Amino acid sequence: MAAYEIERYLNVRSAYGASFGPDGDQLSFLMDTTGTPQVWTLTGPREWPEQRTFADERVTFASWSPERPELIFGMDEGGNERAQLFRLDAETGTIENVTAMPDAKHRWGGWSHDGDRFAFTSNRRDEAVFDVYVQDRDETGDEAELVYEGDGWLSLSGWSPDDSRLLVSQAYSNFDQDLYVLDLEADEPTLEHLTPHEGDVRYQSASWAPDGEGIYLVTDQGDTDTLALAYLDLETGGLESVVADEWNVDGIALDDETGRFVYSQNVEGYTELTVGEFDADEPTEFEEFPEPDLPGGVSGGVSFDPDAERFALSTTGDTVNTNVFVVDIETGEAERWTSAPTAGIPRETFDESELVHIESFDGLEIPGFLTLPDGASETEAGSDDGAPVIVDIHGGPESQRRPSFSSVKQYFLDRGYGYFEPNVRGSAGYGADYAALDDVEKRMDSVADIEACVEWLQDHSAVDPDRIVAKGGSYGGFMVLASLTEYPDLWAAGIDIVGIANFVTFLENTGDWRRELREAEYGSLAEDREFLEEISPINNVERIEAPLFVLHGENDPRVPVGEAEQIAEEAAEQGVPVRKLLFDDEGHGFSKLENRIEAYSEIADFLDEHV
Repeated sequence: MAAYEIERYLNVRSAYGASFGPDGDQLSFLMDTTGTPQVWTLTGPREWPEQRTFADERVTFASWSPERPELIFGMDEGGNERAQLFRLDAETGTIENVTAMPDAKHRWGGWSHDGDRFAFTSNRRDEAVFDVYVQDRDETGDEAELVYEGDGWLSLSGWSPDDSRLLVSQAYSNFDQDLYVLDLEADEPTLEHLTPHEGDVRYQSASWAPDGEGIYLVTDQGDTDTLALAYLDLETGGLESVVADEWNVDGIALDDETGRFVYSQNVEGYTELTVGEFDADEPTEFEEFPEPDLPGGVSGGVSFDPDAERFALSTTGDTVNTNVFVVDIETGEAERWTSAPTAGIPRETFDESELVHIESFDGLEIPGFLTLPDGASETEAGSDDGAPVIVDIHGGPESQRRPSFSSVKQYFLDRGYGYFEPNVRGSAGYGADYAALDDVEKRMDSVADIEACVEWLQDHSAVDPDRIVAKGGSYGGFMVLASLTEYPDLWAAGIDIVGIANFVTFLENTGDWRRELREAEYGSLAEDREFLEEISPINNVERIEAPLFVLHGENDPRVPVGEAEQIAEEAAEQGVPVRKLLFDDEGHGFSKLENRIEAYSEIADFLDEHV
């Protein structure tokens, strides 16, 4: 038995999403003390924070005005992802819904530098596409000005330094985007295309240079497999490399007044930060400052103070729950500002992962993180004296498991389970070629990677080969179901959380705004329907042998709840022991504390019964 119940572990808190106030002496952040993330503020390191929002629903971001004591935050309802924007007056505490269109999705685009306006994209006009809107700070609802009608997935990367233009991104897939400039002062605003290209090219994390004459971004344009930091000259259209090597530059945060920046590289899942200041005359040259010494190993979410003398970011690790630190740019000195608690669980009891590499069926090396519970003893390989292991498969599929804190993982480690988190082919973080190895007709090669990982685990001296569990959420839920149908003899149980059971019904019923992006990864209903039916676990359900637990949110706009209902029903008809748990106030995942407690308590009971 675990030393602490799941409720205790799920009360380990996280503080993240920091934003500096306009005077630099106040910091906002998100923390889940109430059970769902809400906005909190504080005025100094480790001071007692003040809670600013009190909703039952999750807050997804918060951004201070650059000039006034107010901030905008985003919140949806019941996990439906149709986020609305709200303005919080930090002096009076009043909160106002400034979009008030509950059927539409709103995607934050940033404050203008004078704080008079903000921008966002929304699918108000047509659910399948996103338009660009600009709204005065004191307007609400339908008073926003539609400044450009889009024809796809548009998002915003910020205002130009003089607030006359917006930087617009259009995504065709996770590995193919374009950048545009939208001139707000033109008689009829049109998009200026900055990145004409052929094939799939990523143009991401774009930021205006201080003089407004160029753009910093990360891209894999050219012969590079990984994302490099580059500078795009707006007058000539020329793209110059700033930093490029074998690991992705994940993104850059840039202060467009001083040219000070922080960029991060993803080195096999671990974050390496570079802090510096660009040369005003030579935009590809920069002065580098000391790297901050931060705990954990995974960091992100940079926010500069008004003078760009400090920046805030969150950091986490296997044994380090997420907290916000503030870093002095010139010295690299880092100070923890938030005190997200560990629910009284001693930090030294958390277990650290080990990065391993496993050879798959075709010789490809698959990276993953293996964490063994305390007391896991090395026995003869294949012995039933070893620990049971949960193979937790990420979603995406263009995502990546990194060595960040997970209260769920630590709970199961405390219960004596090992935990293995593979980054099979198709995962992000290892280059475009690796990420493309599971596209469309190659989909099942990634499932074969799971087989190779399980066979490696079965030979591990600390693992019981007969007690290996498949667990995953979203696309990871598909991977669970596909692993159970393709390799039924490997598994003691399967846990499918908001997963895809049938690619055809998934694509037919997912949110209109997502379908084109998802078809770019999985294949289209028009051209690939037969293949999609062939690989859908629902059509191979008779092969499942392991007990199955299916969990889902009824408001899920990404993977509709019908995916859970059909796999649970048909597996039960085949005689498979099936448990199903649906939440009527959740969407794509479980954000409310009481629901997470119920979900993982039942998962623990399920594993106690079958594993």
